[in-house]
Amino acid sequence: MPNQKADNSFALKDFTPYKEKKGEEYMNDAQQEHFKGILFAWRDELLEEMNRTVSHMQDEAANFPDPADRASQEEEFSLELRTRDRERKLIKKIDSTLDLIEAEDYGYCDTCGVEIGIRRLEARPTATQCIDCKTLAEIKEKQTGI
Repeated sequence: MPNQKADNSFALKDFTPYKEKKGEEYMNDAQQEHFKGILFAWRDELLEEMNRTVSHMQDEAANFPDPADRASQEEEFSLELRTRDRERKLIKKIDSTLDLIEAEDYGYCDTCGVEIGIRRLEARPTATQCIDCKTLAEIKEKQTGI
């Protein structure tokens, strides 16, 4: 369902934003189920893509006599493997986010403890910081170069 973009954000096909009800408690069971669905769909899509890569590499692997053709194929495979490695790390992050939901710690900023917000979490389900703390962290990162 989700389509990964280069920046590790994603887009869902048939995505329906969560409709909050007036007076509804933040991160109630319905909201948690909503985000579990998003995270499981995203993880499943990443796993499918990893399996497709393995099949593609097995099917397309050839020992080209021409060094330029061989180099092109090796470069293509190298790019695919780097992408899959990033996705493998993302799957770990998705799994730890699912653990946070199970522990009922999901949706709150790791830095200041405030609610991250439904819309931010829909945009980036693995977010662990509210927008203010994330912005501040990015500013500090630019200033220190770390």
